[in-house]
Amino acid sequence: MTARTVMVQGTTSDAGKSTLVAALCRWLVRQNVRVTPFKPQNMALNSAVTGDGGEIGRAQAVQAQAARLAPHTDMNPVLLKPNSDTGAQVIIHGHAIGNMDALEYHVYKSTARAAVLASHRRLCEQYAVIVVEGAGSPAEINLRENDIANMGFAEAVDCPVILIADIDKGGVFAHLVGTLALLSESEQARVVGFVINRFRGDLALLQPGLDWLEQHTGKPVIGVLPYLRDLHLEAEDALPSLFGGEVVGEGKLRIIVPVLPHISNHTDFDPLRLHPQIEFSFVALGEAIPAADLIILPGSKSVRSDLGSLRKAGWEAALQRHLRYGGKLIGICGGLQILGQFIHDPLGLEGEPGSSVGLSLLDLSTTLEAEKQLRNVRGTLMLEDASVSGYEIHAGVSAGIALQHPALQLEHGADGAISNDGQILATYLHGLFESQQATDALLRWAGLGKVHTPDYHARREADIDRLADAVEQYLDTTQLRKLFNLEKTSCAN
Repeated sequence: MTARTVMVQGTTSDAGKSTLVAALCRWLVRQNVRVTPFKPQNMALNSAVTGDGGEIGRAQAVQAQAARLAPHTDMNPVLLKPNSDTGAQVIIHGHAIGNMDALEYHVYKSTARAAVLASHRRLCEQYAVIVVEGAGSPAEINLRENDIANMGFAEAVDCPVILIADIDKGGVFAHLVGTLALLSESEQARVVGFVINRFRGDLALLQPGLDWLEQHTGKPVIGVLPYLRDLHLEAEDALPSLFGGEVVGEGKLRIIVPVLPHISNHTDFDPLRLHPQIEFSFVALGEAIPAADLIILPGSKSVRSDLGSLRKAGWEAALQRHLRYGGKLIGICGGLQILGQFIHDPLGLEGEPGSSVGLSLLDLSTTLEAEKQLRNVRGTLMLEDASVSGYEIHAGVSAGIALQHPALQLEHGADGAISNDGQILATYLHGLFESQQATDALLRWAGLGKVHTPDYHARREADIDRLADAVEQYLDTTQLRKLFNLEKTSCAN
């Protein structure tokens, strides 16, 4: 079977590529089409663990859910996880092969391209439709040589392209026309239509611009998606645009998370941001540190460097003061390592080889090793014996007396630690707050009285359905059915 491949590219980062791919995947599922998402190359620090034991971008895991599939490494064959301003860990088919700077990776691209095309071929053998997400913008002309993320991939597999732009940022017609103008003739010919995203207002006022765009480019506007308020879809990489939670109400629990320079898997906190009983804030380093009931140290792609940044910004003293006044503290993954006595990186996996003194709030030390721990797990939180599930992505191996009082019992053994005074909890488990029972127990531990945690999984599923509803209502589904060859693929299950 040869799959129909259609690619979504954006005029800018955050134009809505990830969202549209998820929306199209769920809409196609509703048409009884066997569909899979695909992103050739992703640069992101939010990742997920797949059933085949690898690591892919978090956005592709969400898109897999939209397609009602288990995430697989072929859905995102190349993942780049930045660990400095000029370098990144390179992950091929789910497994890290090492760190490269930008020039090294440019040379490596031909090998990465082979991995991308191999994954695409395998998906073509299994699915009727492949919906592909581009990266950034195809108009980044400095990155066009050996491109595997946008038009380079589209040319290699000979697929059509939908171009999406975000009108909420302004300049949407300039974005679309300018992007088109910077493409080669063959690339321009691949663009089969435009989607305008996040529109607010009366469509009649936009219509003259849409008419002009179609006349000027000779390409159709497939549709205009509205600004969907209160829509939640896990971010590919960027933090939520607004720091700070809702205005604090009576009885709300105050939770803050410092924004480390290399913060990873900040989607861990989405269930808390959406929780009606929580006032949640991301706090940028250098900002005033507000009072809180619970502080959570997040994951990090460069733990020793982020530990230094945390200290420089005054968080060490703030955490000690927080604990003296009875506040609770959680460390997740890199946050666990920061809470310990030492972090050793003898191989220089995240920078120069060496060791750093941790915050010494837990009696444990961590050594970074070349082989990552990648697994989806289930188990029990020691607080209230609450059931919990999530995933582990970490190179660090921790040891110390603190681990004799674990925070969780997982399928493979004990995990993390709870301090002797019960104020600090640390774990390697990502996705901790997606489990209702565990979240209820943790919030009670942190000081919230009667806890009513919403079903996060149901919320995510409902919002994916909202996206598919928007495709049905606001996009030209006749054009989409032709584009995806649905007359030929609708029975391909």
